[in-house]
Amino acid sequence: MRPEILFPFFKPITALKGVGPRISVLMEKITGPHIVDILWHLPSSYVDRRFSPKISDAPDHTVVTLDITVMKHYPSRNRRAPYKIACFDETGPMDLVFFNARGDYLKKQLPEGERRIISGTVERFNGVLQMTHPDHIGLPEELETIQTVDPVYPLTAGVTNKTMGKAVTSALEQVVDLPEWLDLSFKTKQGWDNWKESLIKAHHPVEEEDFFADHPARARLAYDELLANQLALALVRRTVRKASGRIIKGDGHLRQKVRDSLPFALTGSQEESLKEIADDMAQPLRMLRLLQGDVGSGKTVVALLTALNAIEAGMQAVIMAPTEILARQHMETIEPLLAGTGITPIILTGRDKGKKREAILDQIKSGKAQLAIGTHALFQEDVEFDNLGLAVIDEQHRFGVHQRLAMAGKGQHVDVLVMTATPIPRTLMLTAYGDMDVSRLLEKPAGRKPVDTRVMALNKLEDVAHGIGRMVSKGARIYWVCPLVEESDKIEIAAAEERFSHLKSLYGDRVGLVHGKMKPTEKDTVMAAFARGDIDVLVATTVIEVGVNVPEATVMIVEHAERFGLAQLHQLRGRIGRGMDASTCILLYGAPLSENGQARLKIMRETEDGFVIAEEDLRLRGAGEVLGTRQSGLPEFRLALLPAHENLLAAARDDVKLILEKDPELQTERGQALRTLLYLFEEDACVTYLRSG
Repeated sequence: MRPEILFPFFKPITALKGVGPRISVLMEKITGPHIVDILWHLPSSYVDRRFSPKISDAPDHTVVTLDITVMKHYPSRNRRAPYKIACFDETGPMDLVFFNARGDYLKKQLPEGERRIISGTVERFNGVLQMTHPDHIGLPEELETIQTVDPVYPLTAGVTNKTMGKAVTSALEQVVDLPEWLDLSFKTKQGWDNWKESLIKAHHPVEEEDFFADHPARARLAYDELLANQLALALVRRTVRKASGRIIKGDGHLRQKVRDSLPFALTGSQEESLKEIADDMAQPLRMLRLLQGDVGSGKTVVALLTALNAIEAGMQAVIMAPTEILARQHMETIEPLLAGTGITPIILTGRDKGKKREAILDQIKSGKAQLAIGTHALFQEDVEFDNLGLAVIDEQHRFGVHQRLAMAGKGQHVDVLVMTATPIPRTLMLTAYGDMDVSRLLEKPAGRKPVDTRVMALNKLEDVAHGIGRMVSKGARIYWVCPLVEESDKIEIAAAEERFSHLKSLYGDRVGLVHGKMKPTEKDTVMAAFARGDIDVLVATTVIEVGVNVPEATVMIVEHAERFGLAQLHQLRGRIGRGMDASTCILLYGAPLSENGQARLKIMRETEDGFVIAEEDLRLRGAGEVLGTRQSGLPEFRLALLPAHENLLAAARDDVKLILEKDPELQTERGQALRTLLYLFEEDACVTYLRSG
C-alpha cells in the first residue's frame, strides 16, 4: 500500500488551481495524470524580468520591467486595427499595443493618469518604444513580485506557460517534507539540499547554470530517480535469483544434428555465447541472461540451440517474439533447421482462435509440443505448460522490465534468455537490466557484404525514384521508407500512400504498401508477396517490422533520414545486406541539416557497428530519444539525463549494493524512507518483493 504521506502527490492534476477538465486532458499529454507528474515537469528555460531601465534606455527586443504612467487610451477603429495606450516616464513616451482588445477591461487594468508596473518585450516602431501585449501588469507596490525570473516550461498546443506555471506553483504548495532516503555522508559530500528544497529550487531557476545537469538541485533529483530505478531492478533480480533453478544439461544429440545441417560455421562469438548460456543453465540457479546481437548477427540460431539444450534434458522451451510477423518468421527460420530431429515446433499468436487454439493449448499442456514459438499470447493465463524449462524472449517489444524479468512464472524455475537486436549503450543497459549477465554477438555471419551507405539531399528524390527502375530490371528488391511524422499516424500514412501512388505510376503493380493501421493479415499478404518477388518495391512507414528477412532485398531508401534516430536508421539498414549481393542504403535528408543531423548521417556513412552507433546516438541525443524509449521497453527518465548523469548512475548502483547487504528487507529508518522513494517513483510492484514492515 502506498504510504499515506504520499497521498497528496497522487491526486489527479484537476485538484490544482487553474486546471479544469479541458486543460487537464491537454496537460496530461506532456506531464501525466497526477500532481507528482507536474512536479517532475521541470522548466527548460526562463525569462529574466529583473532588468528595469528607464523608457529612453530600454534596448530593442529585450524583456524589461518598466514603471510607467498611463496617459491616454486610443481604441481601435475596426477589429483589425490595434488598440493603443500612450504612456510615459520622466525620460520619454512609449505605447502599449493590444490586438482584439476588450476596451473596458483595459481601462480597468490601465486607468488614465495612474502609475503601473508592466513587463514584456519592447521594440522601437517609428522611433517610439512599444510593448505588445505585456506579460504582466501590476500596481507600483507589486514591483518586487513582477521583477523576478519566470520559469519557462515545455508545453503542448492549448497549454500556455502561465497555466503551466500556475499548476506547478499549486503543486509545490502540496509538497510536504519526506523522510531522507539518501546516505547522509554522500549527500553532504555532494553539497545537496533536502528533497523538498531541491524540488523548489529546480522550479525556480535564476541563472543559466540552474539548467546544467550538474546543478545541485537537478543532480539531487536525478539521483533520487536513478536510485529508485536501481533499487527496483535489484529487488526484482534478487527475487528471480532467489528462486532456485534446475540444472539443465542436455546430451547434445539434437544440437549436433542441427549444427551438421547448417550451411555455415558458427562465428566465434556465437560459440562463446552458447558456452556462457550452457554454463548458466547447468547451475542450480535460475538463468537470467541478455543476448545482445547486432542486426543479422545470428541470434535465432543461438536461441534454437539453447532451446534444444532444454529439450534434450526433457523439458519444454518457448521462443517469444513481439509481433506476429516476427513470430512467424522465427518459425520459418527454425522449422527447416529441425528437419531430421523429430522435433515439430508449434506456433501460437493472437490470431489463433477457437478449435485451432484449443488444439495448440492441448499440445502445450500435454508436453507433446516441445518447442513453442509465438507472441505474448503464450503468456496468457489459459496457457499451461507440462514442464517449461526455458523462455527465450526476443526483446524488441513493449514489455516493462519488471514483467520481463518476472515472466518466468509460467513454469517451475524457468531459465530466461532475453535477446535484443538493438545494441544498447552500457549506461542504458544498467538502467534497463541492472547488472544482468550479458553475452554479445560481435561478428556478422560469413558471406555478409558491407552495405554501401549514401547520403543525398531530398531534392534528388525524383532522380532516385526513376533510378530504381534500372535496379528493378536487374532483379533487385527495394524498401522505400517514408518519413517519420511525430505525433501523427494519419500524416505518416498519408505520406506513405502518396509515395506509393507516385511509384505505382512509374512501376505499376510491382509496388506494394505496408503501414501500421493495416490489419495484420493484410500486412502479412504484402510482405509475403515482397518476399516471393511478386512485388519489387515495398513502400512502408516506420512500422516496417524490424525482423523482416528478405535476403533478396538489396536497396533501402529512407526519406527525411534526419528525422530518425541513429539506432532506427541502423535497424532499417539492417533489413538489407542479408544475401550474397552488394546492397545500397540511400538516406535522403531535408535541408537545412542541423549540426546534430549532419553528425548522425556522417556516423551512418562511416560505420556499420551497431555498438559504436548506439554509444554515439546516446552522446548526440541523450537517453530520452535513444531507441525510442517508449518502444524499446527501456525506462523513460523524467529527471535524470543520460549520459550527463552517468556518474550518478554508477553511484546509485554501488549505493544499492550496500543498502541490500546491510538492510535486505529495508526495515531500518533509511530502509523505510527508501520504500517511500520506490512508491514516489511508482515502482510499487517492487515493494511487493519485500517482506512487510
